[in-house]
Amino acid sequence: MKRTDFSFDLPEELIAQTPLQRRDASRLLHLDKTTGELEHAHFYDLPKYLRPGDCLVLNDSRVLPARLIGARPSGGTVELVLLRDLGEGKWECLSRPGRKTRPGQELIFGDGELTATVLEVIEGGNRIVQFHYEGIFLEVLERLGKMPLPPYIREELQDAERYQTVYSRELGSAAAPTAGLHFTKELLAQIEAMGVKVAYVTLHVGLGTFRPVKEDEIEDHPMHAEFCIIPERTAQLVNETKRSGGRVVSVGTTSCRTLESFAKEDGTLEPCSGWTNIFIYPGYRFKCIDALVTNFHLPESTLIMLVSALAGREHVLHAYEVAVQERYRFFSFGDAMFIS
Repeated sequence: MKRTDFSFDLPEELIAQTPLQRRDASRLLHLDKTTGELEHAHFYDLPKYLRPGDCLVLNDSRVLPARLIGARPSGGTVELVLLRDLGEGKWECLSRPGRKTRPGQELIFGDGELTATVLEVIEGGNRIVQFHYEGIFLEVLERLGKMPLPPYIREELQDAERYQTVYSRELGSAAAPTAGLHFTKELLAQIEAMGVKVAYVTLHVGLGTFRPVKEDEIEDHPMHAEFCIIPERTAQLVNETKRSGGRVVSVGTTSCRTLESFAKEDGTLEPCSGWTNIFIYPGYRFKCIDALVTNFHLPESTLIMLVSALAGREHVLHAYEVAVQERYRFFSFGDAMFIS
């Protein structure tokens, strides 16, 4: 399939720059994946689309405040975005400006509370950096780091917790699993009270999620790898749901990719952890998930390709066309879809 098969026109003013005051007040577009029929609602209406016996699976990864702004000893601002923990204080990072972060360069953050040495430049232009600090690195990062917001968000985030889900707990993502940003604790309690199982996986989202597909043929796109975990309790709940005829409802493409990466042919799971670089696009046969809660995605992105694999490209592009006409808000802080 061609990359351009997943293109659509999006007015820039529909890209949400800030979150709504109330998380679950965002709009919700329901798409019937069989008929293509659409229904307009709000996210707080989600329970009416769920059934007792369903299993809602959420990604509990928490975003690292992975954006560090510092300086060189000789002066000049330097910015690092932490991508991957290599152990023993070493991280793979994005750096800006790149010409100022050559191997051997020393960097200073927070009046010297954290310092770093650039070790090498790797393929793609990322840097391997050795950090120096006292105490616990993640605690230092919580004090000095900022949220690494997506490149299409230009507004400063006033409350960093609005780029975290209310159930986040496993620190490690470079970007939020944004479908989950719409949930409140009260909404989750309401969903559980109606007999829906709630389960959690962990997938630490990498910045590769924003990397555009550049190849004309989408099958040629090299997918980034991300680390994920399926706990024993989640495997049990999903397997019970499959046996009883309920639906597995994935919250977000990250939960979907985790479940589909490790599901057996019959859709059941075993507790496990590991890396996945699964690339889901039309033609893929889903083994585990039956329905999906998701945000509206970038044109020609791997995420809109995944959604199209579940609901059909024509249905998805029509839904996006209607969403633009109806002035839905797009991307990370935007509105949501429920595909069932």
